[in-house]
Amino acid sequence: MVTLSLQPEDHRKVSEAIAAAEASSDGEILTIVSADSDSYHDVALHWAVAVMIGVLALSAWQAAGLASLWEALFGWGETASAGEVLFAAMVLAVLGFLLTLLVLKPQAIRVALTPGATKGRRVRRRAIALFRAAAESRTVGRTAVLIYLSLAEHRAEIVADEAVTKVTTPECWGDAMAELIGEIKAGRPGDGLALAVEEVGAVLTRHFPRTSEDFNEIPDKLIEL
Repeated sequence: MVTLSLQPEDHRKVSEAIAAAEASSDGEILTIVSADSDSYHDVALHWAVAVMIGVLALSAWQAAGLASLWEALFGWGETASAGEVLFAAMVLAVLGFLLTLLVLKPQAIRVALTPGATKGRRVRRRAIALFRAAAESRTVGRTAVLIYLSLAEHRAEIVADEAVTKVTTPECWGDAMAELIGEIKAGRPGDGLALAVEEVGAVLTRHFPRTSEDFNEIPDKLIEL
């Protein structure tokens, strides 16, 4: 997987692309790049619980073997009781739970073990939250569009304000997403964002051509979180 990073030159490219795109439209474009969209600690917990249940199930299936192990270690020739076998199973389950949490402590592993659909939902949720905080209803005509890139999940989202969603469909942003993803795969996130801005600007120009009353309502810059 390509490791993504943004350089000062990328910021310049994106800022210039935003200014050029907005020059022919009343729309406003915001670009945000985030290191991640979630910590995914709950995913680690889910995996740990699954391992714990699996250990208990395995212990129930191999109760005789677990009893033999207990007798070999602690039995001094005596047959293990049901309580001792159950105690051994619980100890193994807890150890499995704790070991799984330890293994999943690095975020990169948690992200890798998170289902794609879950990552997609959380990236979308973060994009919407950031859009609401930074751009929603902050333009006179409600014509703002956010291009959001989440690096850890390798996912992007485009979120638009009320006036834009009324005249567009999600398919309108297909070219922008294609340009962004294509360049990111090639290790050029700055170029991808600039091309995506250009495509979004074309959509905004088509539906919201620039008028004499237009002014720059959102700074033309790339925001890194």
